[in-house]
Amino acid sequence: MSRTQFRNLTISNAFIFSAAMADEEICRRVIELALGIPIAKVHVCTEKTMVYHPEYHGVRLDVYAADDKNTRFNIEMQVVFQRWLPKRDRYYHSQLDMDLLSAGESYENLPDTYVIFICDFDPFGRGLYRYTCETRCCEENFPIQNGTKSIYLNTKGRNSQDVQPELVEFLRYIRATQEECEGEFYDPFVKHLQEKVRRIKNDRSMEERYMLLEEMMRNERKAGILEGRRREKAECVIALLETKGEVTSGLRSRIESEESLEKLSQWLLLAAGSASPEDFAKKM
Repeated sequence: MSRTQFRNLTISNAFIFSAAMADEEICRRVIELALGIPIAKVHVCTEKTMVYHPEYHGVRLDVYAADDKNTRFNIEMQVVFQRWLPKRDRYYHSQLDMDLLSAGESYENLPDTYVIFICDFDPFGRGLYRYTCETRCCEENFPIQNGTKSIYLNTKGRNSQDVQPELVEFLRYIRATQEECEGEFYDPFVKHLQEKVRRIKNDRSMEERYMLLEEMMRNERKAGILEGRRREKAECVIALLETKGEVTSGLRSRIESEESLEKLSQWLLLAAGSASPEDFAKKM
């Protein structure tokens, strides 16, 4: 990516968004707009990664913050429609909880958590700028006070009469094109945010960090593709051997742990020509 391309990014880009939200006053104000309530102060950790077991799906949070009451906030920028966004929301809440309660602590000490999605699309198709979601009792329609809420902000909202004008202006800036981002916005906070984004895009060190992150993400995607191919090939070897007899746990483990795609390809041919799993094991 060229320097010009970096400068053409808008705040809807996850990197630019996280960099802007590292400013705790900006983050505090965004949370206030999302919740519609005053927030005194927040502490911010951007791009927090949570992986509790290598076999399970970890998460990389765009913005992770806590206020002076120990309430936790996860704020995510979403520019592409995702059908299963509510299930992602559920998973994020569960991952936040895993990070908040030590062994032996009472559940009453579990802090309140908010997951906030800023969507450049309407996640539920109802035309609202803000969707506030919580756990409720269906029979009597009252909230279950479990300390979790999810906020979906929608840049395509149509009910400006029902929300603060400042929220509408903020979301207008979020959905703005690169050219529109440099236009005039009346809200003082959006003007401040606009200037913050300009400074980020003119900072050479931030550009270098972005380039490094992009390279890391490309490598992760490449590694994920290779790992998928490796697992698939190992499963093919095992499946072929199972047509010829019982595959012992030791042999299965050896095949599954092999990291070389080239060797797994050789083993696939070997399995095809072997009379049994035992015959295959002798020739490995």
